[in-house]
Amino acid sequence: MFVACDLAIASTIHVGGKYPIRKIQEAISMAKPNDSILVEKGVYKEGNLLIDKKVYMIGIGKPILDGQKKYEVVSIKADSVVFDGFTVEHSGIATLDDPGGIKVYNGRGVIVQNNTLEDNFFGIYIQYGKNCIVRNNHVRAYGVEEQQIGNGIHCWKSDSMQIIGNTISGHRDGIYFEFVTNSVIWRNISTKNIRYGLHFMFSNNDSYITNVLKNNGAGVAVMFSKKVSMLNNFFEDNWGDAAYGILLKEISDGYIIGNHFSRNTAALYLEGASRLVVQKNTFEGNGWAMKVQASCMDNTFEDNNFIHNTFDASTNGSLVLNTFNHNYWDKYEGYDLNKDGIGDIPFHPLSLFSVLVEKNPPTMLLFRSFMVTLLDKSERMLPSLTPDNFKDPQPRMHPLKL
Repeated sequence: MFVACDLAIASTIHVGGKYPIRKIQEAISMAKPNDSILVEKGVYKEGNLLIDKKVYMIGIGKPILDGQKKYEVVSIKADSVVFDGFTVEHSGIATLDDPGGIKVYNGRGVIVQNNTLEDNFFGIYIQYGKNCIVRNNHVRAYGVEEQQIGNGIHCWKSDSMQIIGNTISGHRDGIYFEFVTNSVIWRNISTKNIRYGLHFMFSNNDSYITNVLKNNGAGVAVMFSKKVSMLNNFFEDNWGDAAYGILLKEISDGYIIGNHFSRNTAALYLEGASRLVVQKNTFEGNGWAMKVQASCMDNTFEDNNFIHNTFDASTNGSLVLNTFNHNYWDKYEGYDLNKDGIGDIPFHPLSLFSVLVEKNPPTMLLFRSFMVTLLDKSERMLPSLTPDNFKDPQPRMHPLKL
């Protein structure tokens, strides 16, 4: 039996350069689903560019799409669009409709890759996305106040997203997730953003892996989320009165493994956190390595290195419901008679002075005074003001090779 079928053959449409079509929007109107649109190098000022069908948009020589500070530059309102190789710049600014350099509406399988986004309100904005990929983009803005700039890569109410290999700077938050599930953030560099390098809100079952969060207002904030894995990231140079490597608030059942925290005001701040595994991390040269508030419980801190931190730990209460074990503390002065690499006496990482500073910050002026050193030594010998069970019963004598 012969069955007739109508097979549409995809074609290629060229825009700019030596070709007669000069407008990108004209090419999109002419295109059929699965067609490719190749845009030659040049400057295109077409207002808001609407992509409303499945096409492959390919920039040759990084053509510039200029929003002239008036428009959302690129709006993608179709599934499976590929947008690759453009410079998108100068979007409009508005706090009600959040215009972006590239904005994806209700898209499935959209790929945004190899683009440069310069001086946009939001860089790449995806709402109600599923199975979208944002890869190898350079996103840069020049925000001064967080109320006047949007986020570099912003995902809202989305699922199964892949945010891979992007570089973001100068936005409010580098990468922002709200109500985003089953997604991965991998190998991104987020630096010099006003608020957070990475910000999670109400987002579950996500992972961020091997990212660099450096010199932001704070490194990462993960709030009101569960089952988040934070693996092999670098949190560096996040300094300020309320700056953290990671701020964890009302989070549960997560993993913080293999990260490096260096030169942060507070490397790890936990409030309302429960059932977290904090393992094989290095805390080096921070003001506070950990601030574990009394509202935290059932968290495990093991096999971590604590090196050259001003304070290794701090808390605001006397009840300790977390476990510390087999960590290396460079302030440990115990002994190892049987040479098994484990100290024979417990280590109390919570110094008396850190407790005093937590309750009365101006006492930091006395840091390194002889009297404070004497009080700390006495407190370690006979704990009276610090919780006796805030301890590592089996501290390591040597740092782990991580």
